[in-house]
Amino acid sequence: MSAKIDRAFYDIGHLDNLAEADTPLHRLDPRAKLLTTAAFIVSVVSFGKYEIAGLLPFFLYPAVLIGLGNLPLGFLLRKLLIVSPFVIFIGIFNPWFDQVVVLQLGAVNITGGWISFISLLLRFTLTVGAALLLIASTGFATICMALDRLGTPRIFTVQLLLLYRYIFILIGEAIRMIRAHSLRSFDRRGKIAYQVFLQMLGNLLLRSIDRAQRIHMAMLSRAFTGEIKVVRQFNFAYREIFFLLGFSALFIILRVTEVTAFLGRFILTLWAGGG
Repeated sequence: MSAKIDRAFYDIGHLDNLAEADTPLHRLDPRAKLLTTAAFIVSVVSFGKYEIAGLLPFFLYPAVLIGLGNLPLGFLLRKLLIVSPFVIFIGIFNPWFDQVVVLQLGAVNITGGWISFISLLLRFTLTVGAALLLIASTGFATICMALDRLGTPRIFTVQLLLLYRYIFILIGEAIRMIRAHSLRSFDRRGKIAYQVFLQMLGNLLLRSIDRAQRIHMAMLSRAFTGEIKVVRQFNFAYREIFFLLGFSALFIILRVTEVTAFLGRFILTLWAGGG
C-alpha cells in the first residue's frame, strides 16, 4: 500500500520535472500557452452534447504540443486514466435517461444517451489532457506567475500556488504515517482499522496546523510580499503572438466549420474519381 502511494506521489511531482526541459514549447511565454489552452477548452466545451465528429479534429492540438515539447504520451495517458472514473460515473447513466434512437448502423440502434456519453468522454480527454500538457510544459508555479501578470487577483494566485506547493508536504506526511503503521501492524497486514484511521486523520490535522504556522512565520521572516518569482525569464514576442493567434484561429475554424464532413466528401470524391 505504501509503495503504491509513493508511486502516485512521484507521478504528481513528475509533471513539474517535465516542465524543466528545454524545447520550443517550453521556451514559449507561459501567458501565450495559458491563453491558448483557455481558448482550446472554451472551444471544446461549446459543442453540443451529441457532437462527436466535430471534436475529433481538436486532437490535432495536443498532438502538436506533445511533438513540440517531446512529452511522454504514455505518462500523460496514465494520468488521464486515473481521473477517468469520475467522468465515467457521471456519464454512464446517460444511456438509461436518453433512450431516443438517433443513429442506426445496420441492425444496431444507437440512442442519444450513448452518443452523449461518448461526447462527454471526448471532451473530458481533450480538456483535461490540455491542462496536463500545460502543466507538463510550463510548471504550476510558472502558470501562477502567468495568471498574476494577466491581471488575476494576487491573493488568488498566491493561494493557488501555496495549495499546490504544500500539498506535497501533506502527502509526504501522510505517507510517513501510513508507512509507520504498516511496520507496526504485523497481524493486520498493513490494513488500517476504522478507529485507527480516525486517530491518524486527527493527528495529520494537528501536524498540518503546526506546519502551517511554522511556514507562515518563515514567510514573514523572509519578507514575502506575495510576488511570484521564477528562475526562467520569459518574453512575449512574435513567436508567442503567432502561437496564440494561429491556434486560436484554428480553433475558431474547427468550431464553426464541419471539417470532418468536408474531409469525408473529399475522400468520397477522390474514391469515385479513382474508380
